Amino acid sequence: MAGPAVETQGKTLLVNYWAEWCRPCREEIPELNQLARENAELQVIGVNYDRLRVEKIAAQAKKMGIRFPVLVEDPAARWGWERPQVLPTTFIVADNGELVATLVGPQTVESLREALGERAAEAENP
Repeated sequence: MAGPAVETQGKTLLVNYWAEWCRPCREEIPELNQLARENAELQVIGVNYDRLRVEKIAAQAKKMGIRFPVLVEDPAARWGWERPQVLPTTFIVADNGELVATLVGPQTVESLREALGERAAEAENP
């Protein structure tokens, strides 16, 4: 669980809304974990859609294998965007705080890299 101690300054943020009952969300978690592990310039942050108490969010995050910080409070109002109506939804926020993309539906490492403007990490051998 993450409180205000999550360091986001100078990093691109990937803010992912998820719920335990959302099958595409569960399938997407390993992709988000991998991207978070591979990119030091990126901070992946989860938001539980159901607005549960901190203990339930922590238990669900552990059960789902989430390895990135999960916010206790929904940041939508603070950051000035609409709460998503479809899950999963991922917001990409530039290091200057500007919302640059909204991705609706399950993502893969490749689709996330494309949205972030990255090239695939694996180079092809000639």
